[in-house]
Amino acid sequence: MSTLKEKFETKASIDTTNEAKVFAKECEKIADDYAIEFLLFEQKAFSGKIMNYEYAKAMLETFKKEKGL
Repeated sequence: MSTLKEKFETKASIDTTNEAKVFAKECEKIADDYAIEFLLFEQKAFSGKIMNYEYAKAMLETFKKEKGL
């Protein structure tokens, strides 16, 4: 599994000809995936419960909407 930094570096080296909006969307997806994985990790570590991936993804989308992200 690549680190967040490595994933961004890979996108930066590959995506040099596309528009900035496409690149930004790919970066956002990478960050979202890491945020969801962190939420799942945190939930399991502190409560012993394992959260459903789709539920964690929905929580992230709700958070982003409320924060205007």
